[in-house]
Amino acid sequence: MPPPYRKPAHGRPFGPRPAHKPSTPAVGGPRQTPGKGWDPVAGWYDKLVGDEGSDYHQQVILPAALRLLSIQPGERVLDLCCGQGVFTRQLLDLRVSEVVGVDASPKLIEAARERTRHPQARFLIADVCANNTWADGRFDAAACLMAVHDVEAIDKMFLHLGQALKPGGRAVLIFMHPCFRIPRQSHWGWDEDKKIQYRRLDRYGVPLAIPVTTHPGKPDSGQTWFYHRPLTAYVNALGAAGMAVTHSEELFSHRRSQAGSRSRGEHRAAEEFPVFLALQAIKL
Repeated sequence: MPPPYRKPAHGRPFGPRPAHKPSTPAVGGPRQTPGKGWDPVAGWYDKLVGDEGSDYHQQVILPAALRLLSIQPGERVLDLCCGQGVFTRQLLDLRVSEVVGVDASPKLIEAARERTRHPQARFLIADVCANNTWADGRFDAAACLMAVHDVEAIDKMFLHLGQALKPGGRAVLIFMHPCFRIPRQSHWGWDEDKKIQYRRLDRYGVPLAIPVTTHPGKPDSGQTWFYHRPLTAYVNALGAAGMAVTHSEELFSHRRSQAGSRSRGEHRAAEEFPVFLALQAIKL
């Protein structure tokens, strides 16, 4: 049976705040900072993702993004919150005319430039929520992979995304599934009577800013912030930015546990509870 409900102790509600307050909570340790994104944890993230992405990137996220974007030769593509340019390099193989990667972290942009020496690739340092100088209305397509849950002001980010696209231009967003994957607020459990693995949610309906420690247990560990929102917040923010969701997909884990007494239930759960959500949208 599921364990007794306990009032969650992690995460705080977030939303519009007075301008004099910082946009990132004042908690010690390296973390996302206004204007620089993940710069304080860029070294850790660069080693984690590397040249080609994690196994989740390679097996699930990148194939879905390429399929949903349906890039055509000669198109101009925006890689929003591009990090070290993993997706940019895949796009270049499709004979696009240009790929522009934008990210707030100077360190990650430096890594992207070092790894992607190509005449059709350009990388810009910019906070996608505060800076829209790159949003020139000439992009045929855009992608934002595994980043919208790292951004507090998605209304501004989506507004700039819409400004970057041509009328009819398309965008694909892939991020942690807001209904099933909430750090510190969603958990796996095992029902011994039914022999099933279940997913428990402690919170969902209220937007939350949740601290995530990059190296638990280490005194000098970095910290990032995960911004949880209910699903409607994403759809409504896209609509307010002049974009319409035309398709969505729930993406499941490719990983499977080793054989054992619970493997059947764990495999079933992997096929029932998605890890990521993909939204396809067009600019109206």
